[in-house]
Amino acid sequence: MSHAHKSILEKANAAIVKRDFEGFLQFCTEDTEWTFVGERTLRGKEAVRKWMADTYREAPEFDVHRMVAEGDFVIAIGEITLKDDKGEASRHEYCDVWRFRDGLLAELRAFVV
Repeated sequence: MSHAHKSILEKANAAIVKRDFEGFLQFCTEDTEWTFVGERTLRGKEAVRKWMADTYREAPEFDVHRMVAEGDFVIAIGEITLKDDKGEASRHEYCDVWRFRDGLLAELRAFVV
């Protein structure tokens, strides 16, 4: 199952890069919960949808260095570049810990620096 989970996350991330938020959300459970450690928690698809629309005004760039999968978890380590309202790019390192349920993204714990 670990290989399948990695594949799902890769497809979901590819949708984000295209700003296809609905395409991404099809890979999430209705009650998906995202915790940005030390910042905030989003609960449910609607909260994630709004956050993505606000945060990803332009498509982000992902540079995934490594994915590690075990059981219902996939850990993605890499860098993401985001642009702000003025078009200024900022690069962040991240470690995302995803938990799957029934083949869908059910929970995220994101550590972003």
